[in-house]
Amino acid sequence: MPDAIVVEHLAKRFDTVEAVAGITFSVRRGELFGFLGPNGAGKSTTINLLTGLARPDAGSIRLGGIDCTRRPRAAQHLIGVVPDESNLYPELSGSENLAFCGALYGMAKREREARARELLDTFGLGDAAARKFGGYSKGMKRKLTIAAGIIHRPEILFLDEPTTGIDVASARQVRQLIADLNRAGTTLFLTTHYIEEAERLCQRIAFIVSGRIVGIDSVEHLLQPLQGRHAVQIAGSLDGVPEGLAEAFPGLAFACPEPGMLRVEAGEPVRVGAVVRFLEERGIEVAEARRLRPSLEEVFVRVTGLAAEAMRKQHEQAGGGQ
Repeated sequence: MPDAIVVEHLAKRFDTVEAVAGITFSVRRGELFGFLGPNGAGKSTTINLLTGLARPDAGSIRLGGIDCTRRPRAAQHLIGVVPDESNLYPELSGSENLAFCGALYGMAKREREARARELLDTFGLGDAAARKFGGYSKGMKRKLTIAAGIIHRPEILFLDEPTTGIDVASARQVRQLIADLNRAGTTLFLTTHYIEEAERLCQRIAFIVSGRIVGIDSVEHLLQPLQGRHAVQIAGSLDGVPEGLAEAFPGLAFACPEPGMLRVEAGEPVRVGAVVRFLEERGIEVAEARRLRPSLEEVFVRVTGLAAEAMRKQHEQAGGGQ
């Protein structure tokens, strides 16, 4: 059985900007695949190419074994799309929006109405079925947008930043819905700015920077190089690595990934108290010092050179777009 998504040498340019630079990857059937990178890295452009909203300049795309390179809509019946901004109609009710989406996929009236009721109940929106979508909360809107993307039971679902801009409780519910869909056999292609979310949900991850894939592997294999390493993060009145710190602790490696943050790494447990005393004796106020477990965020920083927190702030400042 062919892979769900097969991309080879895919490229897309907008004037002088190379948005996607000849990327190659595949997604197995039933896999939850994460696609991570900063704003402007090419994530949304890649989704647009895969879902037929944009035409590639070069390369090939196969979805569910169907060649979509020259016929971008050939596999539309196999895919569902949940965009980062809802594309539903505010003047229609929740049930009307779902029924309308079902009609677009050619579902018979009885089938789409029954499916709409099923999804509204599954997503905890049954009591809001008759309410206009415009009056929904952000979390409710996100859940209904996901429901609209799967009303026709697609084999492959594309999710673009599904938990951005919603409250913690709703984000937790959305992550659970995503995991449930994957367990039921749906192939999911997920973009997110939340590294911990990708680590929790995805089986494999691809990192994309400036239109190029710079790393791709299972979460387990990506974390392997960090096994046996010990790291501590210190927050305080720092604007760089203090003078004399490396000489005082020759077995440790120091870096400042961002202002006010000192990262300490070693091949054995770090004596945090000694480092903190050194800083405080030199007038540096330490607000926090905590040990870090090996995480996908560390891998992301190593591979891309961009701190995950900086990526989240960049996304927020851009208003959530890419």
